[in-house]
Amino acid sequence: MDKQNFRNMVLAGVITLVIFMGWDWGMKYLYPNAHKRPVAAASSAAPAPAETGAAAKPTREGGLTSPADQALEAKDLKSALNPATRVAIAAPGLSGSINLVGALVDDLSTNRHGATTDKGSEPQRVFSPAGTPAQYYAEFGWRRADGQLDPALPGPATQWSAPAGAKLTPQTPVTLTWTGPSGAQFALTYAIDADYLITATQSVTNPGAAPLAVKPYALINRTSKTASLNSWNVRSGPFGAFDDTVDFVPSYSNLEEQKSVINPGKPDWLGFTDIYWMSALAPAAPGGTGEFWSLGNQQFQADVAYPVVNLAPGQKTERVTRLFAGAKEAAVLNRYQAAGIPNFGLAIDWGWFRWFEKPIFGLLSWLFSVVQNFGVAIILLTLIVRGLMFPIAQRQFKSMAAMKAIQPKMKAIQERYKDDRQKQQEEIMALYKKEGVNPLAGCLPIFLQIPVFFALYKVLILSVEMRHQPFVGWIKDLSAPDPLHVLNLFGLLPFTPPGFLAIGVLALLLGVTMYYQFKLNPAQMDPAQQQIFALMPWIMMFVMAPFAAGLLIYWITSNCLTIAQQAFLYSRHPQLKAAPAVVDAKPSKGRG
Repeated sequence: MDKQNFRNMVLAGVITLVIFMGWDWGMKYLYPNAHKRPVAAASSAAPAPAETGAAAKPTREGGLTSPADQALEAKDLKSALNPATRVAIAAPGLSGSINLVGALVDDLSTNRHGATTDKGSEPQRVFSPAGTPAQYYAEFGWRRADGQLDPALPGPATQWSAPAGAKLTPQTPVTLTWTGPSGAQFALTYAIDADYLITATQSVTNPGAAPLAVKPYALINRTSKTASLNSWNVRSGPFGAFDDTVDFVPSYSNLEEQKSVINPGKPDWLGFTDIYWMSALAPAAPGGTGEFWSLGNQQFQADVAYPVVNLAPGQKTERVTRLFAGAKEAAVLNRYQAAGIPNFGLAIDWGWFRWFEKPIFGLLSWLFSVVQNFGVAIILLTLIVRGLMFPIAQRQFKSMAAMKAIQPKMKAIQERYKDDRQKQQEEIMALYKKEGVNPLAGCLPIFLQIPVFFALYKVLILSVEMRHQPFVGWIKDLSAPDPLHVLNLFGLLPFTPPGFLAIGVLALLLGVTMYYQFKLNPAQMDPAQQQIFALMPWIMMFVMAPFAAGLLIYWITSNCLTIAQQAFLYSRHPQLKAAPAVVDAKPSKGRG
């Protein structure tokens, strides 16, 4: 290989390592608690006592990170969830209750997702009552025409009435009622579907002799103490769709600085997102404004403020708002989008490359539906990808064979024109043209795999469908790093190795398979190049160790297939194994 191509190869290798290692270091900084088992704690917001000490950084799962808050949350939930003041919620997707004080939807858990990977884990809590450390709830009500609360209107402390034995299920909506001092009749009707959507209908009847002006509103209140990690590629915080455009701003920190952000566009939906969970208010009819507020003490609020309604005596008005609170399951969000909530499927932050990531996710989900194991589905996905790329790999090996055959001539050109770099390059390009060789052809399969690799990486870190999915044996969560480390004898020794030494079984397999893959490559003429190829597998073993287990399974499978493919193609192209003889090279005609 000529020196220029060798330098280019080394430069490409260095850039690749910088990207992977920089990515790893960045993930360690942004995901400091990635190896910690998530605690079964609520994911809502509350005005809790100020905790002592520095708060831990958010985790990918979200939830309370302070042990003091976790203990207080468990204690507060026992007293706050008093059945006597609540209407039970029982649906396939959600369970919990509605608080008759304020008619708050403040107790919701997702029945399909456990809080931890442990068998029999409690359902993942989404909403928690006001006043608990994980406060997170939705409220529907009315204000005066000037936007202020009024004792004559129901508020957060209003005691609503419910029918005896009421229970909110997909078959049985529940209507709460309250009559004001002037005789105005207020009603809140809640309906729920089989997934994560609650429909709230706010109605007001004015039976009195005087006109009544009310301003309906809907809001979601939460604390950022339970927020999941907010990073450049997976957003967490306030978000929404306005005028058919999804917007993942402002962040919690920006909102704390600005105090309030009122979007001038038409609110299609708005709320708060974590990596796996979200809450959103979606007006059923146009009208109103979307607003985000920082309330202090790590509390935030998303409002839909509807226009003032003037009710003449005897008139009635209704306003319908849909509340989503649950897991960001792609199929569920897409169904709601098809049912009329604009761009709801984009609540999952696929990013700029969703045109490629979503098909990979769709294929992976289909494979899972067939084999019922996401690890096996990843292996089958790898087989499909490598199968589609097999013809390209054949062309790659043909190119490698041609490059191998002309290496002696290239070496001779380098020796002949070692003092004339420009002439050397001209002669090498002339040799490429004469022999019909493209030196970049061998890189094509690698470049084609990069989008697949990145798409799978994004699917593993943001899709709730991959969360807590087991493979075999010790792999209980394909979206998390390999939990067994070589240095602590796979958990037998009572310590956790530092991140850069946390080499798991999968990382070790990655290094070994990559080593044998490189061993099958033709022997390089340059000793320095041989050393680089000898070190590369073990460098990549350290770099890839902190990545999701599912990603390593993909790479290990790909390496094994490459080894098999190389063995087959070597049988078709035995010249790759032959040691080329050094020959002299004559200058091309018309040159030099």
